[in-house]
Amino acid sequence: MAARTLTRLRALHDWWRGVIGADLYDRYLDHHRRSGHDHPPMTEREYWRARTAYQESNPQGRCC
Repeated sequence: MAARTLTRLRALHDWWRGVIGADLYDRYLDHHRRSGHDHPPMTEREYWRARTAYQESNPQGRCC
């Protein structure tokens, strides 16, 4: 029973990270790895700065 509860909590945690966008850097790293780029991936700090800069220069519909 404890293993099933832990599995469900992990699934809930992963789902929540997806909802709030906290998994975006992990998804970027996965994409970078699968795409076979010849340069190293951005650091997490570089990624979030680039993403924020892109969002500021290309505004889209947002809830807030």
